[in-house]
Amino acid sequence: MTGIARRSLLGAAGMGAAGLSAIPASRQAAAQPRGARPIRIGVLTDMSGPYRDPTGPGSVACARQAAEEFMAANPGIAVEVLQADHQNRPDVGSGIARQWYDTEGVDMILDVPTSSVALAVAAAAREKDKVFVNSGGAVVELTGAQCSPNTVHWTYDTWMLAKSTGAALTRAGGDTWFFITADYAFGHALQRDTSAFVEGAGGKVLGGVRYPFPQTTDFSSFLVQARASRAKVLGLANAGTDTVNCVKQAREFGLTRQAKLATLLMAIADVHALGLETAQGLLLTESFYWNLNDRTRAFTARVRPKLPGGIPMGMIQAGCYAGALHYLKAVASMGVAEAKLSGRVTVERMKAMPTDDDAFGPGQIRMDGRKIHPSYLFEVKSPSEQTAPGDYYKLVGTTPAEEAFRPMSEGGCPLVRT
Repeated sequence: MTGIARRSLLGAAGMGAAGLSAIPASRQAAAQPRGARPIRIGVLTDMSGPYRDPTGPGSVACARQAAEEFMAANPGIAVEVLQADHQNRPDVGSGIARQWYDTEGVDMILDVPTSSVALAVAAAAREKDKVFVNSGGAVVELTGAQCSPNTVHWTYDTWMLAKSTGAALTRAGGDTWFFITADYAFGHALQRDTSAFVEGAGGKVLGGVRYPFPQTTDFSSFLVQARASRAKVLGLANAGTDTVNCVKQAREFGLTRQAKLATLLMAIADVHALGLETAQGLLLTESFYWNLNDRTRAFTARVRPKLPGGIPMGMIQAGCYAGALHYLKAVASMGVAEAKLSGRVTVERMKAMPTDDDAFGPGQIRMDGRKIHPSYLFEVKSPSEQTAPGDYYKLVGTTPAEEAFRPMSEGGCPLVRT
């Protein structure tokens, strides 16, 4: 960073089963004038569980990229990035959030995959009057009945996924569905929202089964029930390694000869794990793809050297970059001291400013906290169609920003003025 020295710090934050315990949380900061107060962003994510690859270290890398770019343009403002693993447990996530807000001086928490954890962190941010920019959690209640003046829901949600993938498959002839669903808030919401679009398009839901999350790895008994239903579409209302395992085991069972797989939340990291030979032909919805246009390719080129393991960057990680960058732009427009006084006021400024970044392009944040941008329906390429490493998708359809997310009038958010 031109004119700015760097240093690394090590901290700890976490909540164990028996109270506070040391869960490593690393920091990266710019040197600052004595007495200056840095802006602190905490990336609360899944560093060790089923959502690690589409979030985790990649989300941290993208948040740091945003901080570096911002500090280059605003050398008078220092930014620190912390990280912690919430273990996909609401109690752990809430404990880390409260400790960060109370004792670590964190101003904004970012990412938070696993919807039950995201809802808990949103409550903590509201109570402490801090900022929460959600990229990883999908539950639509974050901009519905449980919306908060302190929360921005950035990247995607269950309504967006259901409309794009579920409605498209039903219109294409997949008019009977069976669901395999992760038994927590995200899975319930995704099945509910997809069922509504299936039935609205003239389809029928024949049944479904919920499995314990996150401890399930063998889906054979659930796949047997799906096959017995004779549904034309098997809806996978899950994500991460659960989706990968379901797809692999469904192909091993021969279920794909009977039914189309609807991977309702499949990230590019999951396609990478499956390989094109297994994943080819799957339909999925994302709001970001690294090879979509010149801006996404340029952004990816800047971040790629910092990403772990050669896994292509996905929409949740890109959302961490974009959400952090827009937050920091709002801080710059207000001044650091004013931004630190109230997370609610800072979010109001974020909503008042148009968004624009290389990952998502231009957009806006609605009154209910929903960041809007287009969503894209992709089909996974065959191995013969691939032209470069990580070139996994071909674009099937685009839903414009104003149609991609649930209308505010239908969400029940108390912040929405009639």
